Amino acid sequence: VFILIIRNTGKSRRQPCPAVLDHFDQQYSEELGDLWASARAVLLDPPSWQYGVMLNRFSSVTDITQILRSQGFSSLLPQTDSESPPKFPPSSLQCYVHPHPLRFPSQAHRPGQLKQYYLLNAASLLPVLALQVRDGDKVLDLCSAPGGKAVAIMQSATPALLCCNEPDPHRRDWLAKTLESFLPPSLCSRVMVSAQDGRFVGQSEAGFYDKVLVDAPCSNDRSWLHSSDKLRGQQRLEDRARLPELQTQLLRSAISAVRPGGVVVYSTCTLSSLENCAVVEAVLKEFPDAEVENLWEEIALPLSKYFALGILVVPQPGRTWGPMFLSRIRKKR
Repeated sequence: VFILIIRNTGKSRRQPCPAVLDHFDQQYSEELGDLWASARAVLLDPPSWQYGVMLNRFSSVTDITQILRSQGFSSLLPQTDSESPPKFPPSSLQCYVHPHPLRFPSQAHRPGQLKQYYLLNAASLLPVLALQVRDGDKVLDLCSAPGGKAVAIMQSATPALLCCNEPDPHRRDWLAKTLESFLPPSLCSRVMVSAQDGRFVGQSEAGFYDKVLVDAPCSNDRSWLHSSDKLRGQQRLEDRARLPELQTQLLRSAISAVRPGGVVVYSTCTLSSLENCAVVEAVLKEFPDAEVENLWEEIALPLSKYFALGILVVPQPGRTWGPMFLSRIRKKR
């Protein structure tokens, strides 16, 4: 097998949208202080972005693993047969990362054939790790498209049910194709795609799930900063102001949908505190039977080599993962 590894050279650098950049400068210089200057430099430099390669355990990946290791990639996570850091559970999920911005080529969708790997921002695996899915769990991925986190969940464990919810028809087709590309037909009885309005799932399926992931629609800092034109950028800034209300409704629904003792993970790919901590704090005021759990020793410390991480991954030179915010909420028994 021959695979060409691509090193970004920066020759086709995308230009940032001035309106979005100005907005980010005003908000994030206040919220992040000195961290913003270095995060800004990374976000403005797509060729510096690093990519992870998540392997598909339902496909033969021996040759891919050998290629990755020969190219200097290393495993991000402890495996089930290795010693894991304190309080960091071993996982069958395999993701390889490289210290430089090398990128594997993507694999085309081939009907009837499973892909061997999924390319991703490795920080996007953190919400899945925080969810701690176990064999036999009933899991809801409330905002599932395009499907990367659903695929990661199925690499981590074999839940009794994984409901992948996506109300938008176009995005739902994208989700279904992703699942078809990575999961064998034998899992069809465990993995379902639904089209519900996520804001109301907590009413229709109250207390049904063991684990719920809310990877909420958000003002995706990476892509929004490089909006194609001024009009598009302005529209996104208007959308940004409305997002916290939607995010609050989704998180409220997720907590209602999880059983007592169950877990909800809320995540976004923005640095904005208005879409992150402020949403969590607002919703918890309505749920005295729910509390935020500390992820520092479980996730942050074991992965500090790779991520500039608290519960917010801030992209930094040499560790260009993120942005990614995550918060784990447990409903009391």
